[in-house]
Formats: sequence, C-alpha cells, structure tokens
Amino acid sequence: MERLIVHKAYLRILYPAHGGYDNGASFQGRKEKDDTLRVALAVGQKLKDAGYNVLYTRTTDRYDSPFEKAQIANRSGADYFISFHRNSGTNPNTYNGTQALVYAADTEAERIGEIINQELVDFGFQDLGVVERPGLVVLRRTQMPAVLMELGFINNDMDNQMFDQRFDEMVDAIVSGVEQAVPIKNSGQQYGVQVGLFRHESNAEYLREQLESQGYFVAVKREDPYYAVIVGREATLEDAKELQDQLRQDGYDTLVVRA
Repeated sequence: MERLIVHKAYLRILYPAHGGYDNGASFQGRKEKDDTLRVALAVGQKLKDAGYNVLYTRTTDRYDSPFEKAQIANRSGADYFISFHRNSGTNPNTYNGTQALVYAADTEAERIGEIINQELVDFGFQDLGVVERPGLVVLRRTQMPAVLMELGFINNDMDNQMFDQRFDEMVDAIVSGVEQAVPIKNSGQQYGVQVGLFRHESNAEYLREQLESQGYFVAVKREDPYYAVIVGREATLEDAKELQDQLRQDGYDTLVVRA
C-alpha cells in the first residue's frame, strides 16, 4: 500500500487524469493523460513554492483506477482533492471552454470550483460553469472536497492553442484560484525536518526523490556551500517533532529546523 504523509493544515492532492494504458480523450495524436500530468506537475510545483504541501496521485505515466485514486487521497487525509482533465466533443471544434465538476451544489467543493473556473475564464477560456456530477467516482468516493477541472476541449484547436502557447499563464490562473479558494491557514513560523546535508546537489536530489516516493513533502534548500534536504512545512514545533519521529522510524537521521 502506498503511504502518504499528511501536512495537517494545508495539504492538497492533485490528480492528473488517466495514465498508463488509459489515454483518456485523444485528438490527432494528442493524449489527455499527457496534458493532465503536465498541468498537475506544474501547478503542484508552484503551490509548493508558495508554501503548500502537495501530493499527487501519479507523477509518471501510470494507471490507477478512479477507485484507487480516491483511496490514495483518502489514505493521505488530504484537505482537498483537485482533478485535472481535458474535455472532448463528438465532433472537433464544436465545443470549447472550461468547466468545474463537483459532487453536489451548495458545497465547499462548488465554492472552490467556481473560484478556479472563474480564474480560467479570466485567462481566456469560454465559461461552461460549475456542474454537478454525483456519478463520478473521484467526486463521490473522496472524503474531502473534490473538484474536477475540465481544462478546455482536447479536440478544439482554439482551446489547444491557449493550452500550448499560454501554458504558464494557464497554470498561474489555476494556482491563483487555489490560493484564493483555500489559502494557507498559518503564515507565521514554519518548521521542517532536515534529513540530509550534501555538497553536491545531485545527492540531495536523489534523497529528495527517495523521500517523495515514500509520500513525504520535501524541499532542497541551498545553504552555501551545502544543499539541505528538508521534509515538511509544519505550523507548530509539536507537529515537526511528530514528523521527526516518523522519519526516525523510517531510518533517517533528523534535525528539526525552521523551514
């Protein structure tokens, strides 16, 4: 079973749709699974840089069923679940626009979906609104507010042009929506757990990848002339010590530091 470490205050799960043998929608060689992974990784990195803890249901071309995606999120204890998809119409260039799908109206998920969707409309997508889809597994089975974002139509040339040529702007719009909808709860002092200090960045990055594969939130921080590998951004010293205990159980040498 995949184990995920939870940041109690502001953890996000990002779900790039499809993967592996499941290409999702496709158009002229373009695959939904590739577009969604690219978006999730880019959004996740910017959210991490802003101070959020981010976990992914996948970071490679791997298939998990929708039920497994929901289970990954539920095991993590995450605060929010955001799924990225590309829409598709019966005939090319017939439909276009951004849309947020949620389990039910008048919920926290709907509020989040409205904010992110509006940022994407302001970016340039046609507005297709927020729609209830109670039958979708990743919305029905997740135990936290869950939003599925349709980032334009994969078989619409105009939407693809915006997706490709203005990709960074689109990512910024999504990040802005998340930051508005679910701001970080604690902007004061944060603590992390240092698990390595290296002269060579490659060694630090190797350890970071190892820790992330175990479900930890990890950053590599330059502390001239060294590279420090720091796990977590905890709001309290007590939370940092709990994380330190977990890391020690996993066999790491640790030191609590200010993140």
